[in-house]
Amino acid sequence: MKRKRHTTEEIIKVLRKADGEQTVEEVCREVNISEQTFYRWRRKYGRMEMADAKRFKELEAENSELKKMLADEMLKNRVLNETLKKKW
Repeated sequence: MKRKRHTTEEIIKVLRKADGEQTVEEVCREVNISEQTFYRWRRKYGRMEMADAKRFKELEAENSELKKMLADEMLKNRVLNETLKKKW
């Protein structure tokens, strides 16, 4: 069974729909997700608005870029230390 990745904006819309006129069961049936998934989304994105979600996505991308940069620098440092050990 192929899984569909929902965007953060779609998840927030689903959560708002359940907060409004529909019950959790109806929303889950409509979106074709389990209640467990719904409650996991609520725990993660429950208080977020659309602007917060966009900023969250930007911060995640920036964080992953910084982690890559740190890993590269640590690798360079390790290589330099190994070459210095061999020279002495």
